[in-house]
Amino acid sequence: MKNICFLIGNLNSSGGTERVTTLIANELSKKKEYKISILSLIDGLHPFFSLDSNISIYSLCGKTNSFKKNLFKVIWKIRQFVTSQHIDTLIVVDSISCVFTIPALIGLKINHICWEHFHFKNDNGVKYRDWGRKLATRYCNHIVVLTHKDLEFWESGVKKVKANLVCIPNPTPYINTFNEPSLDYKIVVSVGRLTRVKGYDLLIEAWKKVCDLNSEWKLYIVGSGEEEQSLEILATQLGIRDRIKFTGQTSDVRSFYQKSSIFCLSSRNEGLPMVLLEAQAYGLPIVAFDCDTGPSEIVVHKKNGFLVPNGNIDSLASHLNEVINFEEKKYKKMVFESFLSTENFKIEKILDKWSVIL
Repeated sequence: MKNICFLIGNLNSSGGTERVTTLIANELSKKKEYKISILSLIDGLHPFFSLDSNISIYSLCGKTNSFKKNLFKVIWKIRQFVTSQHIDTLIVVDSISCVFTIPALIGLKINHICWEHFHFKNDNGVKYRDWGRKLATRYCNHIVVLTHKDLEFWESGVKKVKANLVCIPNPTPYINTFNEPSLDYKIVVSVGRLTRVKGYDLLIEAWKKVCDLNSEWKLYIVGSGEEEQSLEILATQLGIRDRIKFTGQTSDVRSFYQKSSIFCLSSRNEGLPMVLLEAQAYGLPIVAFDCDTGPSEIVVHKKNGFLVPNGNIDSLASHLNEVINFEEKKYKKMVFESFLSTENFKIEKILDKWSVIL
């Protein structure tokens, strides 16, 4: 039996990274050949997403910690953990954590995998992520990226890559939803953290243009984050506060997919958005900014949705209006194509790719 550990920032968080880590860990734990554990750098003892009872969870540093001040302490703690738990494979969720794990694993015969969730051109405002990536290319056994485009960025952006670079997309989290989307719901939904990178300011500006042409439709923004107040102020300034519902964070995101007509992604950049896979599982046509990586590997333009020039507010509004005004037959065809698209991201296919490197 292989002893596999996922190292993550904080399993208590509700983002896409935590979502897919939980999903992969749960599926692997069903297989007799694997023993699964998850180690959070901070807290992580109260996971937001449901975990299989066979999975062990651990916390390295309690609820707070200054990693910069305690760099060597964190490295030593990781080394103690993997040796005492007899870990065979360590999957580092987010390349930034490789600044800890690579020195921690020196001299140990552990299969070291860096699982990158951000695209290569984005350090998400943290310079240590670039350091982590450079270390990973030299000292990890494998680096898993989410898209073929990002694989190209890694191959062209880093000299003398020693690690095995492999593309493994995120799996769809839902199967056989038997959902029936309808334009009669008159709801556009968007799900994600309310941060600048998710581009909700752009979506709200586009929604103003949609509202000028459609009096009954509403936008549901599902999630919470640091920009929530400023986004509500923007909606008020544009005179469309009553046309937008900010739901806050929820563990019942399914109910919003079930009662929506269209899904919109307004991110400035992405890895491979779990929310697009979730939306497709519920058959929702997608209108998404075509940022560097992610949407174009899920959305086929004019087939299961629309890819919009990145950051183009007018085009985003135009394509939302186009779907809103679809004839029923055309809408149902796009719904059907959205359902079909999930075949490429079924968990069985994704696990087959993971099993090769575990």
